[in-house]
Amino acid sequence: MTLKKVLAFAHDLMKTAIREGDTAVDATCGNGHDTQFLSKLVGKTGYVYGFDIQEAAIKTTRAKLTGKQQEQVTLIQDSHDKIGSYIKNEHINSVSAAIFNLGYLPGSDKSIVTTPDSTLSAVEQLLELLQPEGVIVLVVYHGHPGGKAEKDRLLAYVKSLDQHLFHVLQYGFINQKNDPPFVLAVERRK
Repeated sequence: MTLKKVLAFAHDLMKTAIREGDTAVDATCGNGHDTQFLSKLVGKTGYVYGFDIQEAAIKTTRAKLTGKQQEQVTLIQDSHDKIGSYIKNEHINSVSAAIFNLGYLPGSDKSIVTTPDSTLSAVEQLLELLQPEGVIVLVVYHGHPGGKAEKDRLLAYVKSLDQHLFHVLQYGFINQKNDPPFVLAVERRK
């Protein structure tokens, strides 16, 4: 397939934004794939913060991390809307990327979902922490109860961002059925 699926596209954006030694944020750890991926991208001198409200997600993510990754990743069982209170001072100026997978944790309680208020709060905080040319990537799964409201509020918010300060991109397949996920990417300009 020439066109990348949304997760592959999201990861390509992360690869472009993150350099060795940077700080990255996984705002929704889920099953730990993105946290593990980010820890490889930041290298031995970088740092990753991983957030999830569910204990099972934190445990699954911790189990995926090996060796040095365990030392360079802080896993936080709390809402991503509290990101600003957890980022250490030494990492504030080095946040180059953050990723969200919105919706619910696959294979778990589908009633526990990301919400518009917490997601928008987290994005606003990350925009303040993001270094120039840093990127926030949101993989928007919206085919669940509450998903459409989160999608609509998020789209309205990112469309309102000042084009002189941020680039905003939407990527997704528009001819798929059943509310296909899509990517929103927000890049801080220089």
